[in-house]
Amino acid sequence: MCINDKEQFNKENVFGLGNANNAYAQYFIGNSYLNPLTEAGKCPVFLANVTFEPGCRNNWHIHHAKSGGGQLLICTAGEGWYQEEGKEAVSLTPGVVITIPAEVKHWHGAKKDSWFSHIAVEVPGEETSNEWLEPVDDESYNDLEKYSCRS
Repeated sequence: MCINDKEQFNKENVFGLGNANNAYAQYFIGNSYLNPLTEAGKCPVFLANVTFEPGCRNNWHIHHAKSGGGQLLICTAGEGWYQEEGKEAVSLTPGVVITIPAEVKHWHGAKKDSWFSHIAVEVPGEETSNEWLEPVDDESYNDLEKYSCRS
């Protein structure tokens, strides 16, 4: 369900908004928020609720790993997009789970007219790292509008 109103969204966003995602803001178009659900270093799997304001998306990026690694997205509130390089974008709604293998170039974020949250799970692996790449260009993102909530 698309939710444009922040107050309504906060009622649906059961894992909480968290704080402004300032540490990674350079890799996002728009504002995002991060609410860690596990403590890095104290749990072998790091989970965080990531919230995107309407129109916010992260840059193309790759989760590298010698073995294992990758990311899981568990969509929890609002509506968003996920896209792998060379493939069509996938609409994200609560309950959708996306499995992203290591070495796959991709991006994810909110639809233009909805807040969006997902739990991001860093899949354990050997020699893992993230490589942040170019922003998702406005033309490609705006092309998805025809599939957004108000169409």
